[in-house]
Amino acid sequence: MRPIVSIKKEAANGHKIVHYDGQLYELTPSPGEVICAAGGGTALHHRRDCTHIAGTENGWRIYFDTDGDLWLRLLESGSAEEPDKRREFAARANLFNGKNFPVDRVCGTCALVQVGISGVQPPKKPLSTALAEFDRHALAERVEQTRREIDEVVSRFPLDDWPSMPLDRYALGTPVSKESFCYSMEFGTTALCSMKGGSANKHLIYRRKSDESWHFGAAYDDEQEAWEKVRAGFVEAFGYAATGDIAEIDGIEALRSGPALTAKAVSCYFPDVILPVTSRDHVRAFVHHLSGDDVSSLDAFAAHRRLKELVEADVRFDGWHPYEIGIFLYDWADPRPASTTVLKVAPGDKAKYWDDCLTGRYICVGWDDVGDLTTFVSEDEFRQKFEEVYGDHYKGHKSKISAKANELWRLYQLQPGDLVVANQGKSKVLAVGTVTQDGYRWRPERAEYRHTVAVDWDTSYEQTLAEPYNAWGTVTVAKVKTDLWKTIAAGMAKPTRPATAVRSEPLFEKLSALLARKGQAVLYGPPGTGKTYASLRFALWWLATQMPDLGLDPVAGYGTAEFRQALDALTDRGHLTQVTFHPAYGYEDFIEGYRPDGAGGEGLRLALRDGIFMKVCEQAARTPERPFLVLIDEINRGDVPKILGELITLLEPDKRGLHVTLPTGRRFAVPSNVRVLGTMNTADRSIRLLDSALRRRFAFHELLPDADDVLYGQKVGDLDLGLLLRELNRRVVAELGRERQIGHSFFLSGGQAVDDPGELADVIRTEVMPLLQEYAYDDYSLLARFLGERIVDVRGHTVADLSDDELVDALSAEFGAAVGDQ
Repeated sequence: MRPIVSIKKEAANGHKIVHYDGQLYELTPSPGEVICAAGGGTALHHRRDCTHIAGTENGWRIYFDTDGDLWLRLLESGSAEEPDKRREFAARANLFNGKNFPVDRVCGTCALVQVGISGVQPPKKPLSTALAEFDRHALAERVEQTRREIDEVVSRFPLDDWPSMPLDRYALGTPVSKESFCYSMEFGTTALCSMKGGSANKHLIYRRKSDESWHFGAAYDDEQEAWEKVRAGFVEAFGYAATGDIAEIDGIEALRSGPALTAKAVSCYFPDVILPVTSRDHVRAFVHHLSGDDVSSLDAFAAHRRLKELVEADVRFDGWHPYEIGIFLYDWADPRPASTTVLKVAPGDKAKYWDDCLTGRYICVGWDDVGDLTTFVSEDEFRQKFEEVYGDHYKGHKSKISAKANELWRLYQLQPGDLVVANQGKSKVLAVGTVTQDGYRWRPERAEYRHTVAVDWDTSYEQTLAEPYNAWGTVTVAKVKTDLWKTIAAGMAKPTRPATAVRSEPLFEKLSALLARKGQAVLYGPPGTGKTYASLRFALWWLATQMPDLGLDPVAGYGTAEFRQALDALTDRGHLTQVTFHPAYGYEDFIEGYRPDGAGGEGLRLALRDGIFMKVCEQAARTPERPFLVLIDEINRGDVPKILGELITLLEPDKRGLHVTLPTGRRFAVPSNVRVLGTMNTADRSIRLLDSALRRRFAFHELLPDADDVLYGQKVGDLDLGLLLRELNRRVVAELGRERQIGHSFFLSGGQAVDDPGELADVIRTEVMPLLQEYAYDDYSLLARFLGERIVDVRGHTVADLSDDELVDALSAEFGAAVGDQ
């Protein structure tokens, strides 16, 4: 089946948006001619300044393109998997490069530039290519398992039983919860489409174990009324599915807040009617990729119907099992954030359970007394139980209890494809495992360490790190940072396969989505939370991944020579611009204005100068296929409405590319390929105080102190810095609110946690204490509530004169020295 080329809409710059072979492109029209490369390149070019052919003008082959449709006729002659047909067309049209090879592609830089819609990553390869490479035979075992699990669901919960099904047969949280339909949907059918994660509200009605109360919609008086409506809703939905009218399910009010559960249920009873995708947004994304249409306004099951129609219309899917199609769609155009979680997990003290884990293909941890995690209907319920069970074990230390609960819940949240580094001690890597579809499982047959996650182990990662990672000695489950992962991957002794690439960080995916949706965003938070650090790392990742031809490492280590050189390269090319706002910064600096011109010899002359942002926009307009990012540090320290001026309107996504007349009479527009990311310190100014017009046009993402991933397990003597920061900020929040917290970077030196008592004492005296004193307005009773009366002399209105060791001892006494682990 040959892909169809269709024109979908017009971009803000007047270019056409083209859908072809499962991907969207912005078409830069040819100026009446096409160019074929001088060398061996076999792409058709529309611009003489294209980076792929610039500098080789003497050997170009230039052909007239009067109708401007050679690109279209070339694509329609054959798909990417039919190069012979394309070459035949090129030969007939006399399209040859400088070495007389026929041209069979259209340049992705100067003719058809791949684009996407807000928040949706485009597929990495054409649909025809993905289909040709997809191995259906490799899925035979999994497809057979889906058949068995579907048969089991239908057998245990027959359709005929639904009209009279009792509530405890359906709901989570009851004494027989593991036998319920909802448990089967979320935890008991691991081969079927997943609906794990998120709130228990997706189950529509459930029982809280903590207080034995029922949760249900506000429209109902009690759980029985709620169940009668929900049950009737499912019966009605199954009736629509039986007749193929699945779009009608959107009108069932009782099920509207549970589209994932409803979709999975329908796919079990009627697998040929609906594809096994539980997320409404994922269905919309697949429809978009297959059709090129923006279906963001479609309801869940209307989108399901459209997806089914598109698949059935493509003969290449004939005879495919629904789960083969579902797996293929995720393999080809996965709409989930392209981030990978990497956790290090110690399989017992001194790795005593490593042999069990290796042979059983899982990782295991303790905290068994809290029980099977799948029985909790919410994270809050789990945390309440954890504190009840382990409060005494951790001596009532709330920060320690919360941190340990985080470790276990973080393990539970692992998804297929995430990575587990099994460690022994501070420096030994035993293996790296990839989480499989089975995920978390409570194993009551084990004597202890019954919490497990299924993984596929790769022992070629076994190694001893050159430098011990001290936090590994005290923390069972911990996040592995990108730099450390790169070290582990590079240390594979005898690789049996390439090292698994860690894609992006969740923060980067979030910022990317915000910039795609709004065009500009602000990272805000208390001092010391790494806003500038995060913005620079994001800038490199975002720009490098969109311009792979530059050969930059998107995750180069912060502060390394490679990182600095990459930023310099992006800055020199104009793709990255960094500015800092301050009270004297003005419109003339950012947009345009008259400045003294020293060129004349007679008196003062003023000349019109382009501001920084004006220059960025002019360059971006000349290269619309390339991204440009402006980083504004301390954005709230400037008079933002005055600095931006008319720009405040042009920043809106639907105004990109539109021109306004500036006070000087010049015409100005903000191209769609320019993005703006600012940072803002909330201790200086709350976002609530920002100009309302600015707030409407920027997306805001909060960065809070990261005691767990950065400091937890890092010690100075017996004092855990992560627990110190957690407890200190708990007290600050209780007194002053979240915007006045202390950031983790105060406790870092050169990117590493301080580990010397004298260094920690200096941090407390010269950085943390002055900030807290400023927050407290010299109220020493408040300061004592933050740091304790051994450190703060309330009566003397002063800080105690303690030596370095005495200060660290006082902190340990106040904030708790390290206590037992599992």
